[in-house]
Amino acid sequence: MGYLSNIVFVLLLAFGIGYFIRNVKRLIRNIRLGQDVDVSDNVALRWKNMAKIALGQTKMVVRPVAGILHIIVYLGFIIINIEVLEIIIDGIFGTHRILGFLGGFYDFLIASFEILALLVIVAVVAFWMRRNIIRLQRFVKPEMKGWPKTDGNVILYIELVLMVLFLTMNAADYQLQQIGVDDYSRAGTFPVSQFILPVFEGMTAESLIFIERAAWWLHIAGILFFLNYLYYSKHLHILLAFPNTYYGKLSPKGQFKNLDSVTQEVKLMLDPSADPFSELVDDTGDPGKFGASDVADLNWIQLMNAYTCTECGRCTDECPANKTGKKLSPRKIMMDTRDRLEEVGKNVEKNKGQFVPDGKQLLDDYITREELWACTTCNACVQACPVSIDPLSIIMDMRQYLVMEQSAAPSDLNNMMGNLENNGAPWPFNQMDRLNWAKEG
Repeated sequence: MGYLSNIVFVLLLAFGIGYFIRNVKRLIRNIRLGQDVDVSDNVALRWKNMAKIALGQTKMVVRPVAGILHIIVYLGFIIINIEVLEIIIDGIFGTHRILGFLGGFYDFLIASFEILALLVIVAVVAFWMRRNIIRLQRFVKPEMKGWPKTDGNVILYIELVLMVLFLTMNAADYQLQQIGVDDYSRAGTFPVSQFILPVFEGMTAESLIFIERAAWWLHIAGILFFLNYLYYSKHLHILLAFPNTYYGKLSPKGQFKNLDSVTQEVKLMLDPSADPFSELVDDTGDPGKFGASDVADLNWIQLMNAYTCTECGRCTDECPANKTGKKLSPRKIMMDTRDRLEEVGKNVEKNKGQFVPDGKQLLDDYITREELWACTTCNACVQACPVSIDPLSIIMDMRQYLVMEQSAAPSDLNNMMGNLENNGAPWPFNQMDRLNWAKEG
């Protein structure tokens, strides 16, 4: 029976990790659908940003209540997962609390895990109340209806169940140690789960072993389920926050990039030896495209941004356009980009690595032109994001497509650009008449 249990555990572990690796490969493939971009500069600064923002959570604590609660959950899961290593070793080799030989240090670890587990439960309950009872404004925006709301709650339920299972497992184990059952030698200190012991009072050793084993199995199965659920959840940022902050934008937020295609075209115009009727092409020989109308036109960092979005809504909460009732929500921009990327990824997978046009694109089918032109380019969303996501870069690329590929700018903007071209200023006055107002005094 013991060997059968070990075999079942190894199969469960192999299936869980194997499916996780499959999801990671799918994720990497989808991100690589984006355009290449060189981010090999300032390696030291990039490592510093990753350590400060992703590991140090510095942008989370700008809002102290949510920040501190998030840090508790973050540290809780990071540290408690050390216990998972022991569970895996025990499951493979049929041992029980194999690290118990560490003595006092092991007691300290288990005690720390239990205190953190209790704090995680408190934080999860607080997060649930903020979403469902207090109903903070940023959690009830239109884009948060349906699956996004359900997903946020499902994650909280999973975290709560995992922590309760962990404490239940320890409480039953502690009771079995107290009554001297074989294979349950004294190991660990249980400052939290000891208060669960009255629930087990009067139970037989067989019942206690069943509860301890059931909690043990459900705990590890729940962790494997959670690991594979990440791909389908906003909590994918648990994995992507680190690379996303590493590859985050380093240039000043108000500095916009020049399009390489435009730069090449200007150089071509200024080259007296160039054929004036030649067509601008890229390295592959295809005509260049200005801006972006679909996810494949964006670069891979922007696509990784979309997968990293935590749906916390801080960007939308800070957006002046959204505050004044406009349809623009930077969070929705990222969610729409991710949804379209998933759709394109499934298309590619279905057609053996090739994308077959489906008559849809990110522009118009997911993100409306009204949303794009509502943006003031103030960078408030970029500044607010706790994991260095840049919604503005996607908005600007799609605007460039509208202006330079479709000549579809709003009339006021067209008037301004016409004035710039003809008068050298955004106003409809001849350069010679520009100072006439001074003479009127």
